[in-house]
Amino acid sequence: MDYNELPEGLLSNLRKGVVIPALPLALNEQRKLDVCRQRVLFRYYLDAGAGGVAVGVHTTQFEIRLPEINLFHTLLKIAREEFDRFDAASGKQVIRIAGVIGKTNQAVHEAMMALEQGFHAVLLSVAAYRHATNEEILAHCRAVADVIPVVGFYLQPAVGGRRLDVDFWREFARISNVIAIKMAPFNRYQTLDVVRGVAESGRAGDIALYTGNDDNILMDLLSEYHVVVQGSIIKKRIVGGLLGHWAVWTHKAVELLEKVHAGQFNGNIRDALVLANQITDCNAAFFDVANDFKGCITGIHEVLRRQGILNGIWTLNKDEALSPGQKEEIDRVMAAYPHLNDNSFVENNLKNWLECTS
Repeated sequence: MDYNELPEGLLSNLRKGVVIPALPLALNEQRKLDVCRQRVLFRYYLDAGAGGVAVGVHTTQFEIRLPEINLFHTLLKIAREEFDRFDAASGKQVIRIAGVIGKTNQAVHEAMMALEQGFHAVLLSVAAYRHATNEEILAHCRAVADVIPVVGFYLQPAVGGRRLDVDFWREFARISNVIAIKMAPFNRYQTLDVVRGVAESGRAGDIALYTGNDDNILMDLLSEYHVVVQGSIIKKRIVGGLLGHWAVWTHKAVELLEKVHAGQFNGNIRDALVLANQITDCNAAFFDVANDFKGCITGIHEVLRRQGILNGIWTLNKDEALSPGQKEEIDRVMAAYPHLNDNSFVENNLKNWLECTS
């Protein structure tokens, strides 16, 4: 599928900028899929105003693809049902993104599965090519882009990513079916490499930049880059986010992005910086920065559990748990920044979301 075949208005919304949560995996105490709670998560994000959801990504747990677990296709089907339900009820289209990983054969197969389930694009991880050349990785990316529109992904090394230079991003952006890039190196210099590569590609107007830098969300959204290309200035903004952090408190994230788009922080940089640091402080607790991100998934689950969206923090890895001191850190930031949570929104809607069918 070519990006020009996307539903009317979807591409323009993506380029304007939307909130895209990275979907967690809902399990029961036996570490089996809890279908009802998985549907609750979708309903939460869509009713909160998210402009899309990313399924099968790091937050969803890469182990869903293991043969003994085999949940990737199941999650795509549940997602399709919930997206279709929302579209029919609201008349709104949101972008459906599936994460794809692995070497080319696996990634192309997953991309085809996503296309068959009505997804609009894939978030393409290249972590499987840790020691490959730029051209080898680009050939891989072109093969996936031949199937479905692609969102690029700069994943931070701390959770499996690799360094990708400006030359890579320039050529990646020239792949005609690339529609966006999620920048998540957690590194300002490497974020600049992506922006410069896109500006120099000749496709700056076609490609939306999304933050995945959970440690710098608001400042990314407020940033404008001026890149000089052959004597002309190319201006680019980071228009939205595809974030694990936005898997919680999503309604407030939507409000935040709307304020950014409306220019409500313009001329008030001190208040913007205060808020940006508060958001980053919350992320440090949720993502377990003190323990090198070991509890990043369980931290997200814990926030959702406290809101009643999930029943527990179980993951597919039985050894995964909150790190020592992480619960106390979550307690601290939740008490310190009550204006950042959406507990009232969840409380007012949870009963309706729990009307699940399996």
